[in-house]
Parts: sequence; C-alpha cells; structure tokens
Amino acid sequence: MIPGLLGKKVGMTRVFTDDGRWIEVTVLEAGPCTVIQRKTKDSDGYSAVQLGYGAMRESKANKPSSGHFAKAGLKPMRTLKEIRVPEDNDAKQGDEIKADIFTVGDRLDVSGTSKGRGFAGAIKRHGFGGGPGGHGSHFHRAPGSIGQSADPAKVYKGKRMPGRYGGANITVQNLEVVNVDVDKNLIIVRGCVPGANGGLVTLQKSVKGAR
Repeated sequence: MIPGLLGKKVGMTRVFTDDGRWIEVTVLEAGPCTVIQRKTKDSDGYSAVQLGYGAMRESKANKPSSGHFAKAGLKPMRTLKEIRVPEDNDAKQGDEIKADIFTVGDRLDVSGTSKGRGFAGAIKRHGFGGGPGGHGSHFHRAPGSIGQSADPAKVYKGKRMPGRYGGANITVQNLEVVNVDVDKNLIIVRGCVPGANGGLVTLQKSVKGAR
C-alpha cells in the first residue's frame, strides 16, 4: 500500500457525531492517482513512487514531460510528486491509487500552500498587539524597537518584522479521518487544511500517529 495521495481541497463544512455534537471538517478530493514511475535503491539510490494527479491535454505538455509519460505508456498528468515507500512495496508503474487506502480513524498529515496575503505589517503577519488606540498616542500599528544601540549595532537575523506573508508550504499533522467516500474519491478530515478551495494538497499517513 502507498501511504499517500495527491488531491485538492474542496471546502469546509460540519458534520454531526453519533452523540449529537457537530464538528468542523474539511472535504478533500483524494485521487485517483497513477503511479508514473517506481524508484528503487538499485536504480536511483532510494525507494519511492512518483504519483501523477489531474488529467491534462497532450498538447499542453512540453517535450520533456511528454517523453517522460510516453516512456511509461501513460497519458500526461498535471501534477507529479514523489512519496517515499519501503523497498519491499509492491506498487508498480501504471497502478491506480484511490481514496480507499485510508479508512475512518486514520491520522493524516496534510500539506498545502497557504493563501498568499502579499506584503503585511507586523501585527497581521505575527499577531503583535500594537499600541493604544487613543488619538494622542503616536504608537498604533508600528513594530516598535527592532534592535540595540551601539552594541551590537545591528538587527539580528530572524527578527519578526513586516514582509511577505502567506504563500508557503504548510503541513497540518494528525488530522483524523471522519469519513471516506470511495465512489466520489472524497475524504473528510476533522479540522482545517491550509490553502484556498481548489488548491493542491498532499495526504500522507501521519508520522506521529494519534496523540
């Protein structure tokens, strides 16, 4: 079994549990993915599978990618990603991987690209409290002092300051699988997932397991 899938974020909603409580969940379209290439320690120095997700027209593929898919005897796909697997994994080129590799109760690590927010100030970017709101204050949303005086006379690297915010790869760990719809390739996980609706996500078995 391959411990991961590619998919996209559909959106958030809520579901009711058996005891009448409602919980926030995220709906993910997981797969179907195709094994494009099988990498082994003998040929590549490590063991992994290359998954393809999302059909695309052959005319949209450039020559290098067209040759890569033609060598595998498969049609071009929009997204490729490698997932490490044990050397004794029986996945073969051309295998189709669906949402049924996960079951209710599994824990997943979901990675995605967070929403880009452009250039943001320190309060929005880092959650600073800011200064007083009164009209007489000259300190409202400024970052404040950022360094020392003559010694060391510099700003240390990593200082939290205004800058580009969002658009980074974020991984949320230990999300519980609430439901799996194999026919529609949908997986419902409890909690939130980074990125906008329709954004690409990677689902993998949790490395830490249940807390």
